[in-house]
Amino acid sequence: MLAKKLVTAQKRGETRALCLGLGMVACSMMMYFFIGITIVPFYTKSVWTTETVCKVLKANIKDEVLCPNSKGSEDEDIFPYPCLQVWVNLTASGQEVMLYQTEDTLERNPKCSYVPDKLENSKEVKARIETIASNFKKYQTFPCYYDPGGTQTNVILSRLYPPKGLLFAFLWPTLMFTGGCLIIVLVKISQYVSVLSAWQ
Repeated sequence: MLAKKLVTAQKRGETRALCLGLGMVACSMMMYFFIGITIVPFYTKSVWTTETVCKVLKANIKDEVLCPNSKGSEDEDIFPYPCLQVWVNLTASGQEVMLYQTEDTLERNPKCSYVPDKLENSKEVKARIETIASNFKKYQTFPCYYDPGGTQTNVILSRLYPPKGLLFAFLWPTLMFTGGCLIIVLVKISQYVSVLSAWQ
């Protein structure tokens, strides 16, 4: 009687462990799919892949402009902000080009180097842009990214999804997939050992 209870408990434990492993594998595959349709296209679409050194030539704050956040955005999402324009000397080619914060900045407003997030207090937005402009004037030389193919003549300060960020995004689903497979293998080994012991 006791042996039957132990066998039943062992089978229940193996079933739960097997379900856990399969669930981890399924979740990791869903995460792979989500990363593949969201992050990977932005990474492959970016042409600013080569890092170089940029030297600030001028950083000016122009008159206020309207922020078109995205296509089809509501009127309440559009707000005015000072337009910061940063021009740099590209060390790789010696050209005078305009600097943008990220790839998204160029798409949102190609006239400005920095597009702030919407804030209720316009004074905070103005103070932040003035601080960014003073930092550019203070730190004249810094790393930036340019397009080696020449399709884009401008440069960006940082990439939205650098290679390290892409690897980090794939790290967690890979760990979950490995853990799920390991649990399934251990359960199968345990079942094989149990069957072998019973047969002997």
